[in-house]
Amino acid sequence: MPKTKNNNPRASHIYLIGSGIASLAAAVYLEKDAGVPGENIHILEQDDITGGACDGSGDPEKGFLVRGGRMHEKHYECYWDLLSHIPSLEDPDVSVRDESFEFNERFVSHAQARLLKEGKKIDVSSFGLSLSDQADLLKLTFTSEESLGNKRIEDWFSAEFFTTNYWLIWTTMFAFQKWSSLAEMRRYMKRFIHLVEGLHQLGGVMRTKYNQYHSVILPTQRYLEAKGVQFALHTQVVDVDFDLAADSKRATVLHIVDRDGKEDEIVLGEHDYVFITNGSITESTDTGSFDRVPVLKDKASSGAWMLWERIAAKDKAFGNPGVFSDNIDLQKWYSFTATLHDDTFHDYMENFSGNVDGTGGLVTMTDSNWLMSIVIARQPHFPNQPKDVKIFWGYGLYPDREGNYVKKKMSECTGAEILEELWYHLKIQDLMRPVVEAGKVINCIPVAMPFVDSLFMPRTLGDRPEVIPENAENFAFMGQFAEVEKDCVFTVEYSVRCAQMAVYGHFETDKKVIPVYDSIHNPVVLMKAAKALSR
Repeated sequence: MPKTKNNNPRASHIYLIGSGIASLAAAVYLEKDAGVPGENIHILEQDDITGGACDGSGDPEKGFLVRGGRMHEKHYECYWDLLSHIPSLEDPDVSVRDESFEFNERFVSHAQARLLKEGKKIDVSSFGLSLSDQADLLKLTFTSEESLGNKRIEDWFSAEFFTTNYWLIWTTMFAFQKWSSLAEMRRYMKRFIHLVEGLHQLGGVMRTKYNQYHSVILPTQRYLEAKGVQFALHTQVVDVDFDLAADSKRATVLHIVDRDGKEDEIVLGEHDYVFITNGSITESTDTGSFDRVPVLKDKASSGAWMLWERIAAKDKAFGNPGVFSDNIDLQKWYSFTATLHDDTFHDYMENFSGNVDGTGGLVTMTDSNWLMSIVIARQPHFPNQPKDVKIFWGYGLYPDREGNYVKKKMSECTGAEILEELWYHLKIQDLMRPVVEAGKVINCIPVAMPFVDSLFMPRTLGDRPEVIPENAENFAFMGQFAEVEKDCVFTVEYSVRCAQMAVYGHFETDKKVIPVYDSIHNPVVLMKAAKALSR
């Protein structure tokens, strides 16, 4: 923590590197709680749009695209606090929080076709865990994080564990792999143990009315712009200079490049700050199309990862980015978004699953070599989506395996070939062939994401920098690769909590960071979880 907090916010300029939910949340708290004038808050974004991993774009002519979607639950205390102050996209008198809670009261998650095999539903009323598996899960929950080191999940559990319904539900819901961090799995077990009872049907999972860009990011950006916050798009920060001493660490200069490749620098004054989103799960993504395969890029194309590497080389307290970014083959997965000018697929899935759109969540083909899952969100998923246009999203956890029907790796497939593989697993090839041949599939956009699972790589304490490193006078780290005790990465809650920690840690306010919801010490929750695991 800094030695002293800022009590003269009107004299400060704050520079936020990246425009993901962490930076947007920090800007809200800086203006609202710390008293920094909006015009003194500068969000520097290398791309042409805000939002980071919370994205959503496209149109009904060329097709819609979401690279992924963050699932929510009601105990995201920091996140819902933030959104209680943000007017919704379509009604300025209703907050995003209230809109979302009302939406989820009408469309309750209750997946009735969570796992499939040979196109048929699997009974998931039992997790299929042996007594030994149950003991291993409980033992993990009560083992200290420090003692786990950088162990992998597969180091803890038996081979049989990875064939259970529990693992199939877990791995596809959260995108954990066998080689993912055991310490992160432990955090998830403790943080979300109140959801274990309904895990098999996605009970307790909440969603926003539209995709997260239009439901969360755009309303927050509009709120900030109305407060005078400055957004500098196409502005890439390539390095940060620091003055490092034994008892103080101070950021001094930001090195930037604009859209034309022109280099410049921002010199930080005595009262200025920089909040850095280090690393990114959606950096270097590439989109394909119905007839084009996306390209898997490497770290050299990533502004966020290269910036963190340059910063980390200056001080060991700034983390170890290579731990998270140097194994793309273990971190990548591919997603796809299909847009159809036809109801056939959605009608079939509603009748087959028993779920109206927006209530089913993930449907996983367990016999898919790619371990492919799809999600049908509540339609429309975009404000500009016509009633006669339908979309759905999907992803594959094992994109380097050959498909069961299309004899190619998912990573080598076009959008058309991915859909062929999906129709095969659902046993609806004859149903969907006329739809495809009639040109009713507007697009299926595959996306190659080299770093999407990087936050789950095995790590130890210190590999992620503290939000405010010791003796840091005017900077902070935020996002999925800053260290937040007890909370879980791959959640919007984690990013917003970082923002609260950065702002309240550096500025005099009457606010405290909202505690992590602590259900692990609730005896009733523990009893329900234990009962569910033994089903």
